Amino acid sequence: MNLMLASTSTVHGSPYLSYLSAEWIKHFSGRLVVFVPYARPMGMNWDAYTQIPKSVMAAAGIELRGVQEFASPAEAARQAEGWFVGGGNTFVLRRSLRETGLEPLLDESVRNGTPYMGSSAGINIAGPSIETTNDMPIVEVPTLQAMAWLPFNLNPHYLDPQPGGSHMGETREQRIAEFHAYHSQPVVGLREGSWLTSNGSEHQVCGPHSARIFSPGQAAVECPPGPLRF
Repeated sequence: MNLMLASTSTVHGSPYLSYLSAEWIKHFSGRLVVFVPYARPMGMNWDAYTQIPKSVMAAAGIELRGVQEFASPAEAARQAEGWFVGGGNTFVLRRSLRETGLEPLLDESVRNGTPYMGSSAGINIAGPSIETTNDMPIVEVPTLQAMAWLPFNLNPHYLDPQPGGSHMGETREQRIAEFHAYHSQPVVGLREGSWLTSNGSEHQVCGPHSARIFSPGQAAVECPPGPLRF
């Protein structure tokens, strides 16, 4: 597999996808990229959402088309030379992948090596389940299981506790500890501005920040940019 999994599409103060533009240009150069806007509810205009990455990638000489622009998801999968699944709500994305019939087509394509990029919700589907998303479950989903391209879950937009802050709700670390009361797979917290690359068995932390690694029954550890180790 050829995965690039970004914690976010936009870093504060920078244009869309600009912070890792050199990487996605190499990832998709010379390929037709199919964008999957399913993390946004259909009523929120998939075409308008698609236009955002379409314009950015066109400026780099890369053609991008939304999956909804093809005659069917099957036709989109036949033509896809790269995939980009954007952010939004992970539960909406999970349900839409199943309802549209794209799920098995995407899975087969990615497992056969078609380059994949996801951001935010688009990386939550890469692990065994979507249960470590930050999103509200605004729709029922057919399953909480995900693609299992990776042997660990992800938590994008990972936030560290703010020393001296007044927020009294649970931290991300506490929420992940709750997850580990029921599940055994590790969780990788990706801070904004960071991304992972993976072939399914070897994983690299990329960008300016370390990743925070959570394993059941163990203290969380920091993994600096480089090979991901648990």
